[in-house]
Amino acid sequence: MKKIVFGGGCFWGVEAYFKRTEGVISTKVGYANGTVQHPTYQEVCRGGTGHAEVTEVVYDPSVVSLKSLLESFWTIIDPTLINQQGADIGTQYRTGIYYLDSEDVPVIKASRDREQEKYEGNIVTEIEPLKNFFDAEDYHQDYLTKNPGGYCHIDLTDR
Repeated sequence: MKKIVFGGGCFWGVEAYFKRTEGVISTKVGYANGTVQHPTYQEVCRGGTGHAEVTEVVYDPSVVSLKSLLESFWTIIDPTLINQQGADIGTQYRTGIYYLDSEDVPVIKASRDREQEKYEGNIVTEIEPLKNFFDAEDYHQDYLTKNPGGYCHIDLTDR
């Protein structure tokens, strides 16, 4: 199994999207690459922690490739927006691809470069090693499964 972490705005929709992907073994939402140990949702939302809302995706590379996951990721975000996706605004809603394996970097950067051809503006999605990850509170895990009418900036009707 392999793991990649995506920041795509509100983590509820990103999780719901990827958990419906063949080859994805598990998903978990949390906070990544900030400066505060074990932040709460309220702390992250107030700003100042440096954390992004993210979704950890564990996948079977014999079923789904990183390239395919990245292609899917680009379809659910606007990678040219800084600190915003849909109606969600704030540094915690920045987009990012946070890797655990440096061997994934060429695949990630090639994917970003292909995606850049679709935009006049620059892609601002972070591509960084995962420095830290803290689980979000239990009520955030599988949120849209538990709350089917919950807000989501991602269209999940075809997933």
